[in-house]
Amino acid sequence: MKLQLTVIGAGSTYSPEIIEGLIRRRETLPFTDIVLMDIDQRKLEIAAGFIRRMLAAANLSVNCRTTLELDRALTGADYVIAQIRVGQLPARIKDEKIPLKYGMIGQETTGIGGFFNALRTVPQILHIAKRMEEICPQAWLINFSNPSGIVAQAVENNSHIRMVGLCNCPVNTLADCKKWLNDDDVSIEYVGLNHLSWVTRALSHGQDRLPELLGKGAVTTMSNIPDIPFDLEMLQMAGGIPSSYLNYYYLRNKQLEHLKSAELSRGEECQKIEDQLLELYQDPSLTTKPDLLNQRGGALYSEAAVSLIECIHNDWGHTHIVDIKNQGAIPFLRDDDVVEISGIVHRDGIQPVPITVTPNEQIITLIQTVKSYERLTVEAALTGDRLTALRALMIHPLAGDFDACKACFDEMLEAHRAYLPQFFD
Repeated sequence: MKLQLTVIGAGSTYSPEIIEGLIRRRETLPFTDIVLMDIDQRKLEIAAGFIRRMLAAANLSVNCRTTLELDRALTGADYVIAQIRVGQLPARIKDEKIPLKYGMIGQETTGIGGFFNALRTVPQILHIAKRMEEICPQAWLINFSNPSGIVAQAVENNSHIRMVGLCNCPVNTLADCKKWLNDDDVSIEYVGLNHLSWVTRALSHGQDRLPELLGKGAVTTMSNIPDIPFDLEMLQMAGGIPSSYLNYYYLRNKQLEHLKSAELSRGEECQKIEDQLLELYQDPSLTTKPDLLNQRGGALYSEAAVSLIECIHNDWGHTHIVDIKNQGAIPFLRDDDVVEISGIVHRDGIQPVPITVTPNEQIITLIQTVKSYERLTVEAALTGDRLTALRALMIHPLAGDFDACKACFDEMLEAHRAYLPQFFD
């Protein structure tokens, strides 16, 4: 029986992570075809060459082919993984560096940097979804493209395909909780939005040990986010273990100073790592994922994606933390809001698990505020309306002063003109 995986943005240096996951699950995910698609032919062929060697070394008989054309990539697909970066790393570097001139945090998924990433990415992912409706309407779209939550908000409310947004943050957070509690059977309640989320319950042998973890200062760190220690009282105030991205909200001034004083932006660091990885991938003797890839910030990336596909394909009904429509699971948000939450995964859909712990007002209000920003960001990305864009930005907690925000918006709009035709037509 034919089973095809299509990877859009396969020239990414992350792609071998996906293949590693497939190799580990060869018995439960019997893929016969892998289609690798990218618009950057050089990177695509380098990644594809390495991937074919990985498959051969694992004695895995899979038809692996490449294409530069989206429709050809989607033809016959059962699962589609999207991991695109519109404008590639040079665009990310602009998202990170331009805001600093205006006293604003520059980051690829949050604040005004993440906002412009969304403006570029939402139309492209929605285009992929619309082509899937025509070419492979039965397929699942698994999206990793940042900002993942906003992208999911757009697709889930403007397309009929089966789609789920993913991030490696929840997987890493759960792994950390198991390590901290020395218990592989820990289950957590995870609530919020992509890159704006908290663990509000950590069950071990029927006991909620969250207070113990908060008292110890338990915080997940990611290699792509500056590690600035949380104050213990701040964790008590939050009432949950925060996603590492909440560093930008809770420690805004320290993060801004760190970004201003850094010799290289994170995007520039990633560019150096990517160049080294692409060189390594061309080594004909390399057949396994190099350790350098772990520095790229994608820890457990394949675990999140491939284990989810495995669960869907086998209709196992396991629980995964994903970005899906709320459908009443979080009572203080709309049913059609996309949230990052536990969901029970079946072949025909993912059912969100209602939260059992009501977060405190600080968490509730911050989630509601950022969700309002996300709704308007999707509208701005699809319409190219300037006033809607400015309204979205002025809602975001990291935006701040209007004059600075407007000036930064105008410079970034011009810097990304080639990827934002909706604002210039």
